[in-house]
Amino acid sequence: MTKLKVGVIDLVSKGPKKTLWAKYMHANMASIMPQVVATWCEQEGHDVRMICYTGREDLNNELPKDIDLVFICAFTQAAMLAYALSNLFRSQGVVTVLGGPHARCYPDDAVKYFDYVTGFTDKFVIATILDECKTQQPVGKHLTAEKQPSSLPGIRERWKFIEPTLKKAPALKLVPMIGSMGCPYTCSFCIDSEVPYQPLSFDLLKDDLKFLMTKFKTPYVAWHDPNFGVRFNDYIDAIQSVAPKGRFRFLAESSLSILTEKHLKRFKETDFVAMLPGIESWYELGGKSKVARTAGMDKVNKVSAHINKIFEYIPYIQANFVMGLDSDEGDEPFELTKAFVDKSPGAFPGYSLLTAFGEAAPLNLEYQKADRLIAFPFHFLNNHLAMNLKPKNYEWIDFYDKVIDVTSYTFSRRAIYRRATATSNSTARWMNVMRAISSEGYGRIRHFKTIRKHLKTDHKFRDFFEKESDQLPQYYIDVIRKDLGVFWEWLPKESIHHDPNAYLKKVRRQQVEQEVEL
Repeated sequence: MTKLKVGVIDLVSKGPKKTLWAKYMHANMASIMPQVVATWCEQEGHDVRMICYTGREDLNNELPKDIDLVFICAFTQAAMLAYALSNLFRSQGVVTVLGGPHARCYPDDAVKYFDYVTGFTDKFVIATILDECKTQQPVGKHLTAEKQPSSLPGIRERWKFIEPTLKKAPALKLVPMIGSMGCPYTCSFCIDSEVPYQPLSFDLLKDDLKFLMTKFKTPYVAWHDPNFGVRFNDYIDAIQSVAPKGRFRFLAESSLSILTEKHLKRFKETDFVAMLPGIESWYELGGKSKVARTAGMDKVNKVSAHINKIFEYIPYIQANFVMGLDSDEGDEPFELTKAFVDKSPGAFPGYSLLTAFGEAAPLNLEYQKADRLIAFPFHFLNNHLAMNLKPKNYEWIDFYDKVIDVTSYTFSRRAIYRRATATSNSTARWMNVMRAISSEGYGRIRHFKTIRKHLKTDHKFRDFFEKESDQLPQYYIDVIRKDLGVFWEWLPKESIHHDPNAYLKKVRRQQVEQEVEL
């Protein structure tokens, strides 16, 4: 076996970021799988250098030099940067691999620009790439395991790749952990909707916590599970068996259906300090909120009461919503959200615009069949910079008027003040204020107003949104050029455009092939 020099790059950011949110939190948003891949490569006997790009570094200086193979992990919003980096590395004779959410959602696009593209990734897939490690032309190879891996290297094994990133965080330092794969819920827009739920090793979980107590006086742990606590007692028992009271601080994403008062008492006993439940809609997805037969103001009242009850046990809550669902119509969905902001003033609302990420979910096929998808460049597909399908029940300007209204209401001085006074924990209060005045609050309001202005005054811009023109507005090209900086010259210019209906065409081809075989 040839010993390789391997680089691993985790793209948390898609370009330089100088916001407060990036400064304090981007280093805490590192993905687990790049650390896992780096560990597996070392276990196979190769030399590995890993970097996590948070947007605060000079990426050109940070890139690993003199390597044979590079793994790049990217969400779709960082795809343009990933494509540019792949082109740069390939010009130097380096074999390139793309993994992460974008590789899963848009594999047929990514293979145009990478030698290997991975879907579900286990140690065998990584070993296959390491053994072969050669340039693939003209189209790269798509490799995927049958399912998510059943085990991952723990924190003790990954520590050498975790610690350098944590050092970039100036204050709060969140150690990434994961206790399960997949999710039992089937939210139609979610990438985990068809991934079977499976717990990971409880023994490894306990060993990770023991190890962290040797590194920090009070470790902060961010659980990356799609829905933490599905096997509630098993996880809490495992944590409590090794973690003395007061020794940890835990953050997790969990559904309201799991956050019963009985469970909340145990969460508090186990030092959980932040929860990110998904409310999503006032009309749909009631299973996650434990209000399956409730909608409208009835649901607002019940969910708000539940959120306020959670605050009796957990000091920080982010309540997640999706705007623009097909069930939304008129003013009511937005007015109901404003009512929630008033009724649960301590919760930080996390707003997403409905976005269809390639092959992420079966529902995306229905959007493509209806010819509703718009070919926004990947750079803007991060749930708030662009909504890449036409709303079913709104005209664009009307929709953005409503989005601006509810976002402005949520991050008004009055709402920020009420959120601060409703939060007793000083760290939670600081987080809420910082997020509101940074890119997640004021920054998004400015962006939404910019888009609305272009829709109102630029007919070419409006035609693109209405699918009456395929010509990408110059505004979007200028943003990509600015964000990529020196890497703009390495971006394959054709990669700015992609076929938004590629998933549907692929499925139809497969159906024809199957019929021919029969």
